[in-house]
Amino acid sequence: MISISDLYHVLTAVVPLYVAMFLAYCSVKWWKIFTPVQCSGINRFVALFAVPLLSFHFISSNNPYAMNYRFIAADTLQKLIVLAALSAWTWASHRGSLDWAITVFSVSTLPNTLVMGIPLLKGMYGDSSGTLMVQVVVLQCIIWYTLLLFLFEFRGARILIADQFPDNAASIVSFQVDSDVISLDGKEALETRAEVGEDGKLHVTVRKSSASRSEILSGRSHSHGPNNSGLSFTPRVSNLSNAEIYSLQSSRNPTPRGSSFNQADFHASGFDEESGFGRAGFHAPGAAGIFSPMTAPAGAKKKIDGAGKDLHMFVWSSGGSPVSCHQLPLGPHPKDYDEFGQNENENKGPVLAKIGSSGSTAQLNANVVPGTEPAAMPPATVLTKLILIMVWRKLIRNPNSYSSLIGITWSLIAFKWNVEMPEIVADSIAILSKAGLGMAMFSLGLFMALQPRMIACGKAVAGFSMAVRFVAGPAVMAAASLVVGLRGVLLHIAIVQASLPQGIVPFVFAKEYNVHPDILSTGVIFGMLIALPITLVYYILLGL
Repeated sequence: MISISDLYHVLTAVVPLYVAMFLAYCSVKWWKIFTPVQCSGINRFVALFAVPLLSFHFISSNNPYAMNYRFIAADTLQKLIVLAALSAWTWASHRGSLDWAITVFSVSTLPNTLVMGIPLLKGMYGDSSGTLMVQVVVLQCIIWYTLLLFLFEFRGARILIADQFPDNAASIVSFQVDSDVISLDGKEALETRAEVGEDGKLHVTVRKSSASRSEILSGRSHSHGPNNSGLSFTPRVSNLSNAEIYSLQSSRNPTPRGSSFNQADFHASGFDEESGFGRAGFHAPGAAGIFSPMTAPAGAKKKIDGAGKDLHMFVWSSGGSPVSCHQLPLGPHPKDYDEFGQNENENKGPVLAKIGSSGSTAQLNANVVPGTEPAAMPPATVLTKLILIMVWRKLIRNPNSYSSLIGITWSLIAFKWNVEMPEIVADSIAILSKAGLGMAMFSLGLFMALQPRMIACGKAVAGFSMAVRFVAGPAVMAAASLVVGLRGVLLHIAIVQASLPQGIVPFVFAKEYNVHPDILSTGVIFGMLIALPITLVYYILLGL
């Protein structure tokens, strides 16, 4: 039976987190202490230093040789059950959708264990439960977030291939991705060059669009004009860390860098979501803009010989609008078109055509799936290699990847040979990691205050997502725990852990790849507000 003293102990552990979040919310919403740009600076500090060091602190202090493998098996089985059910629904039902499968998986199985789970479960079930939460955090950072990133990149690759190679995808035998291409999320205009080999197979090169480069140069020239202060707001790729939501970066050179945007900051800076550039630093490009015909680079002439090799170039983007250069003849005879877009350009010549009416990968997907989905995808090995390359490039830019791997490596060494970390190193890490928990909640409060609406996805969808998060997720966890033999307190911990609020990292992914970000945003904000009473209800009911 849960006593009043037990409840007070739980509130003592959790209420300080909500105090930090509430102070941040008031600082922006009512007191106007912080501007959006200042909030972005706080988010950057939390993302790059506080949360990675907090993760390192917990992971490095966890004994990997004394892990509860049955508890880990229950957590893993829960996620596998959900993945299997969603996969079956996606492939078997005509209403199945990869976008919805990713969203439901994120909402139902990936809670905010690091920031909320460890202090809350410690307050409920003692320090031993905190150790179990650290084990869950390790799996989340290394396995489940990587798998989620893999699914997002698979989605991006499928959309890119369906858009550019609707009839020839099965002929692709290799992908080569330029080193400056970080992701297939569609935020940057990408150019695909398809070379037809002697065997008729396609060898595709993916690189940043030369049209997008010319647009950046055009914007740069405008940003230094007499009526411009030199301040420009540029979208940057998120570093996918636990606490950073979205931030603004001011720069004189509009080059993409590692971060992300807060939706409210868009409005504060005059960001135009349709064009993908803000009024503060960018103006409409001239004749050489993104929707202008591309000219072939010098020396890239079409080879007309016995080998029959042709070179075709395409442009794809969802940051501003998905665009496609259907057919670019690289020789002096435009009539020498082949199967790539010949019908579309037969009378018009080579043009850079805008596909769809909006600038998001989700909307591009809606256009692609009904009519232009390729009859067959490239071989599984080819597609998997492409996705793994993109996932690797994302992970090596994520500070949490390094903190998790270094933390595990150190814990393996320290607990194997009883090695202690040098005190000067331990204290240097501790001084920032101790601030990580409070700063993460403070950053979350800033994010909540910057949002125009608390419930961004509508009440019906919000209700569905809350049911998935706080009812379906714990129910599947309870079933998985019973299957692997968890009983007693361990079963209670597993269920309460599954009822924690929505994790922040899945929202960052959803925003980057534009896959139902409004649902994940509502899950983070509204879920955080109702999570405490819901987890307390689970705690009381399980203690009866």
